[in-house]
Amino acid sequence: MGKSCLIAQISDPHIKAGGRLSYRKVDTANALRQAIQTLNQLMPRPDLVLISGDLVDFGHPDEYATFKQILVDLALPVYLIPGNHDDRHHLRAAFPEHNYLFQDTHYLQWVIDDYPVRLVGLDSSVPGKPYGELSEESLRWLDETLAEQPQTPTLVMLHHHPFISGIDHMDRQPLKQPHALAEVINKHAQVERVLCGHVHRTIQAQFGNTLAISCPGVSHYVSLDLTPDGPSRFQLEPPGYLLHQWSAEAGMVTHQGFIKQYPGPYPFYDANGLID
Repeated sequence: MGKSCLIAQISDPHIKAGGRLSYRKVDTANALRQAIQTLNQLMPRPDLVLISGDLVDFGHPDEYATFKQILVDLALPVYLIPGNHDDRHHLRAAFPEHNYLFQDTHYLQWVIDDYPVRLVGLDSSVPGKPYGELSEESLRWLDETLAEQPQTPTLVMLHHHPFISGIDHMDRQPLKQPHALAEVINKHAQVERVLCGHVHRTIQAQFGNTLAISCPGVSHYVSLDLTPDGPSRFQLEPPGYLLHQWSAEAGMVTHQGFIKQYPGPYPFYDANGLID
């Protein structure tokens, strides 16, 4: 058997401090605790966890302190990127031991070479804006970074979705100029997935020569409303996570799991064969 790697992804915790509810409705802190409990119990055990932005709700230091306190219970290596609700300075200040967050002077962009799958984190956050952008400097860095190991399977992660989701109010705040990112990705066939968050739903779309996948929220979902000019709303659907399973034999396969417990598993067969 060849090498393998199992990568869990969660997104958009939106942690508030002091027990406050997000949008006066969502207990995001407790939702993250439940997500961590689920990830800790997964078998086989993931090699690492990626969290694709909007770690806290308003980028305040006390929110990051609460987020970090909850994250202590995660028994797996974890890697973070910022979203539009985050603050680069306060995030770095809260996690000085996360050395990868300091690979770049300005952006929270990084590369991790410790696993069979190479991990590249991008910083698409724009201070004070809901949409995302990647600077020419970041795109050049990504191109050069990917060129270093063209034979190593790679995941690229950013917060903002680089595709049209069909959810109107979210498509007014996507990654701006996604074609510039696609042009870089197209040059590097080893990129297995472009991962994102932001839309609080699992959405798959072809992106350049690979597949872009958004991660479900761990607490609340953006409403699935594909009508033009649909209102900005959310709902409390079953929270989830993604598992990206890579092996030398099968390549990359992505699964969605749910954080809440549901009945089962039940057998398909008994001693008489398929159960009728």
